[in-house]
Amino acid sequence: MSNLVNDGDLSSSLDCPVIEGKRQIQRVSPRTADVGGIPVNRVLPSRQRRLVGAWCFLDHAGPAIFKGDSSGLQVGPHPHIGLQTFTWMIEGEVLHRDSLGSEQVIRPGQVNLMTAGRGISHTEESVEGERHLHAAQLWIALPEAHRNTAPRFDHYPELPRWQAQGAELTLLVGEHAGYRAPTLTFSPLLGIDIAAGENTTLSLPLREDFEYALLPLEGELSIDGERFATNELAYLGRGRDTLEATLPAGGRAMLVGGEPLGEKILIWWNFVGHGKAEIAEAQRDWEAGSERFGTIPAYRGKRMMPPPLPWKI
Repeated sequence: MSNLVNDGDLSSSLDCPVIEGKRQIQRVSPRTADVGGIPVNRVLPSRQRRLVGAWCFLDHAGPAIFKGDSSGLQVGPHPHIGLQTFTWMIEGEVLHRDSLGSEQVIRPGQVNLMTAGRGISHTEESVEGERHLHAAQLWIALPEAHRNTAPRFDHYPELPRWQAQGAELTLLVGEHAGYRAPTLTFSPLLGIDIAAGENTTLSLPLREDFEYALLPLEGELSIDGERFATNELAYLGRGRDTLEATLPAGGRAMLVGGEPLGEKILIWWNFVGHGKAEIAEAQRDWEAGSERFGTIPAYRGKRMMPPPLPWKI
């Protein structure tokens, strides 16, 4: 679920400052994008909100059922720098391949985490015969001190999971309620999947120094009397010590949060950089077939190519 839409939108982290205050909620509407033949709801980045902590990109794909003649998700080789791709699989199976030689099928309840660092390329394909897909893919911006770290790939088949207040909670990233997720990150973050087994109002403790957002993945939810439809992000800002959210039976939501990044980053195509020169260099290297991004010999399709840079070099 990478950023393959050539919409010419350069995203700057300085466009949307952190909101402070316990009762302020910003409503962020999604837009539809096509990724590898699959329609997805893109929530971040948007003109309303660029970042939540270091979370800088959020695609929600599905729930989708592919037709008999469909090959499902097919995302060809494309590069990344300066970020981690974070895939949370809810339904379906997807094969990940990358230029490090990794080949990993991700299944429901699992996380794939790819650290791009100074440069990596990868592909994503539905497993043959798989007809379902429901997943969230997010990007985590690497802070300045780690933006050129060595690329790596990690797969997490087991995550902390527990029952509370009529819901099943899965800790995707960070620490919460005495649990710690095994996922590797480079800045303080939180990610929790919430699946309601009954009509419930959850009360979750929060860190006041984190900013947070809650995204309904299935069904609507309510916070402070405000209703949010599926794929409509509720940005909570920073300063809350508790979140109370009401979900219907069968509802699902994702809570993300983190310390405000506090650094200027730019997002262009599949690159996250700390300046235009850094992004332009990565784009030139990819277009030239540089060894920086490696190859994926097992994939027989074409490489993805970026649109022209939206500024003069």
